[in-house]
Amino acid sequence: MLNKVLLLLVILFSHTSFAFTFSIVKDPDLGVMKNFKASQLCAVAENTQHYLNTYAEDTFAVKVGHVFEDKISLQQVKDTLTFICDTYRDDVRAKRQSRLHNIEFLKQHFTFYRWMPDVKTAKAIAQKSNNEVKSRLLNNIPNDQIFLTKYYTKTLSASPVKTAEFNQALYALPYDEKGLSLEQADENKALTRFKYTRQEVIAGALLKNNLAKPLVWISEESLHDVLLQGTGVLTVNNEIRYFNVHRNNGIAYDYSIGKREQARYWYFAEVPSIMGYGKTLASKIAVKPHVTFAGNVKELGLGKLFLVSFIQEGEQVSRMGVLADQGGAFDNNLFQLDLLVDSYKGWEDYHQANKTMPDYAQAWLLIRK
Repeated sequence: MLNKVLLLLVILFSHTSFAFTFSIVKDPDLGVMKNFKASQLCAVAENTQHYLNTYAEDTFAVKVGHVFEDKISLQQVKDTLTFICDTYRDDVRAKRQSRLHNIEFLKQHFTFYRWMPDVKTAKAIAQKSNNEVKSRLLNNIPNDQIFLTKYYTKTLSASPVKTAEFNQALYALPYDEKGLSLEQADENKALTRFKYTRQEVIAGALLKNNLAKPLVWISEESLHDVLLQGTGVLTVNNEIRYFNVHRNNGIAYDYSIGKREQARYWYFAEVPSIMGYGKTLASKIAVKPHVTFAGNVKELGLGKLFLVSFIQEGEQVSRMGVLADQGGAFDNNLFQLDLLVDSYKGWEDYHQANKTMPDYAQAWLLIRK
């Protein structure tokens, strides 16, 4: 691989807790492009570009990203997303196979920035973790591959009323926050939302004092899963309904502990589909499986087009996706992307569908030439 790499540009960003590099690669070795639909990639690209164009005031996400300052522009990011959909639609009109699956086409039209991960921070987190599997995975991140995790929405059974089995609620925002913008609410730490940990809510603090409306009832195990994944695909009286995280209690996600021990708690809202990033509920980006990445939006900037490549069942496979989602696990994390894979009933279904995907992958940022 080294003889194929031409380091025309090195972007080096240093911080007390991490260091990483992005470098232009002239002729990346990609294998075959597969396991994603160009139509869905276009949909997520278009939805994300709409956010970039509409919510410029969201400076947390709508920016080129600290990683790429003075190297690429936000307009180039937007142009890249536009090119994805232009190419897809041209191919549909021409009734030909999508050129987004053609490696030579990609090399001709995109500049590839190879991502070398922040292994130092990953190892520091591994030392603190009490989860043996997580520690092993973090310690084993190669110097030239990112940690590629997979996330999914759970298809769960739920009840409109509390029962012995479905005894935990997804709660709407507490009543004392009704009508407040996120900025207004975040200035008032005396609000109900900031008072209780996950464990206190599970123990009944909100229900006992009638502080928030239960939207739907699920099991405790399902609650932990939905809080971790951010979205619940719930069957309620034979109807599929979607619930998405809305605002949290202000407690940071602790990467070193398991899901049941997390004190962070999210309040929910019902939404029309699976949703990704958005500063407000109304602005959240509708996302699609297999073409959506969650990652460090704060540092990388929303809307980046990433390509990941790995060996799967003896074949080198590559696929593309848009950074259109985030999560607490990505704070101070520049060693990982999380691929939205699909909706499953549980771990066994998820594992069966994704067991041949590796834990690490080569990764590139793609920018339209």
